[in-house]
Amino acid sequence: QVQPLESGGGSVQAGGSLRLSCAFSGHMFSNYAMGWFRQAPGKERELVAALNWSGTHTLYADSVKGRFTISRDNAKNTVYLQMNSLKPDDTADYYCAAGRYSAWGGNEDFAAQYWGQGTRVTVSS
Repeated sequence: QVQPLESGGGSVQAGGSLRLSCAFSGHMFSNYAMGWFRQAPGKERELVAALNWSGTHTLYADSVKGRFTISRDNAKNTVYLQMNSLKPDDTADYYCAAGRYSAWGGNEDFAAQYWGQGTRVTVSS
């Protein structure tokens, strides 16, 4: 059974930082690409960042480029999302997902297959 489990959410003031962690239970963590999504109240869930199995390819939403960094440690079965210069617009429930990373003709995409339960991030102004 593949089950991502997020941690590290909380409340922070604008301009601050948080690091989310996602522990992966199940076999063959290194077989999966990993991603972080978020869903703000009243909005659709959106992809924030993703990376392939080795961490050599990453993609980010335009809204977080230069502020967020996704990384993984395959020895620890864990993926991270370092969030700096947080803004109130970053307030959302953040979800970790395991899935598939695709790259073709200059395009990249991440398709989630297994979801975590989510962790809440609140950024106050």
